[in-house]
Amino acid sequence: QVQLQESGPGLVKPSQTLSLTCTVSGGSITTADYYWSWIRQPPGKGLEWMGAIAYSGSTYYSPSLKSRTSISRDTSKNQFTLQLSSVTPEDTAVYYCGALGVSWGQGTQVTVSS
Repeated sequence: QVQLQESGPGLVKPSQTLSLTCTVSGGSITTADYYWSWIRQPPGKGLEWMGAIAYSGSTYYSPSLKSRTSISRDTSKNQFTLQLSSVTPEDTAVYYCGALGVSWGQGTQVTVSS
């Protein structure tokens, strides 16, 4: 069973880059037909899909976040990473990583504040 765990700083200053890592166990991130995704949920709002990196390494981004988002992977560590640049307090949210249609991590709170 695929399990995922998010890690990264819980507090980021405005204008800085938010960086989160998702560590995957119970399966390889290069397994065919898996899409490793990031979503977030701001306080009081719904879930927002941010982007994904496919088993092939191809990346896909939400149009609204594309200019600030980068998703990469380290196959040797079975991890994939989210970077969100130029953050503002509106980027405060619980961030989740997951294998689309399979499993999701528990989420990690990120607050953007000076």
